[in-house]
Amino acid sequence: MRLVRLIPLVLFLAGLFGCSGVRFIIDAVPATDEMTETVVMGDDAGFLEFGKAKVALIDVSGLIMDAQRPGLIAPGENPVARFVESLKRAEGDSAVKAVIIRINSPGGTVTASDLMYREVRDFKERTGKPVVISMGDVAASGGYYLACAGDHVLAHPTTVTGSIGVLVQTINFSEGLRKIGVRADAITSGPNKKMGSPLEPMPPEHRELLQGLVDEFYASFKAVVVERRPALSPNDLNWIMDGRVVSGKRAAEVGLVDRVGDLRDAFDVAQEQANVRSAKLVKYHRALEYVGSPYAKNPAAPAGGAQINFMQVNLDNLVGAQSGFYYLWDPSVN
Repeated sequence: MRLVRLIPLVLFLAGLFGCSGVRFIIDAVPATDEMTETVVMGDDAGFLEFGKAKVALIDVSGLIMDAQRPGLIAPGENPVARFVESLKRAEGDSAVKAVIIRINSPGGTVTASDLMYREVRDFKERTGKPVVISMGDVAASGGYYLACAGDHVLAHPTTVTGSIGVLVQTINFSEGLRKIGVRADAITSGPNKKMGSPLEPMPPEHRELLQGLVDEFYASFKAVVVERRPALSPNDLNWIMDGRVVSGKRAAEVGLVDRVGDLRDAFDVAQEQANVRSAKLVKYHRALEYVGSPYAKNPAAPAGGAQINFMQVNLDNLVGAQSGFYYLWDPSVN
């Protein structure tokens, strides 16, 4: 029955992509779609060795949010749910001695970033397994917040990181609407219920309330950084926490990260932290996700990375995925 339903979809996609070299595979997969693992790094002689120590590689890529990501055909995965599932698998496998969390994310919502941070801290407390952070292209704002949960943090020299701060982006159409004779007239239960409405000018008292929330979340972010990055000099705290981004090289110099290094360096550190001589690096993935190397793209991330275009006028999104407070680095926002 499922095959019959797939036929129209396959025909549609075939017409959509034409002769561009796209192939379609119909295969049997586990009904539960549970995560599996593939060895992606380690000494070849030990890949099949029974009981060999493992280091689990968990990817965090794209926008961090506690919601399903949009997909081409069907909704994508919830990044928080996938992350927690991966940690649970690493916790339940006694052969896993350490975890590497590879972050390639500009951040995300305040709550989702904090949820993932807390999950890592709880995982370490329950299991005693060390967690090493490996930063990719970007580990900024909420991505850096999550990195602070690790025991040891490595960044590429060219990683973009930092962006310690909070963003709530508002859009206001009131001036344009006024020019064409349109006036909003909301009926609310209280004077602050329409706070942040894009249809009316923002009064000073509403701006003050929103600023208060931003300041509160920012204070929490700063407290995490100060607690988890003790190598930061007090003289550097003001400029490093003003929202700017820095390179991984600069981050290592001031103490935002422990050192520069790539994934192989992170693998070595994880083995050292776990006090194991040798191990195999395993990557968690779904049944049909291709994992040919540790750098295989995580399908949970939207193509091209996360994109938050706050200036796209889409009324459906004004109260949807784009609303809220973010630990997010987005150069397009001004």
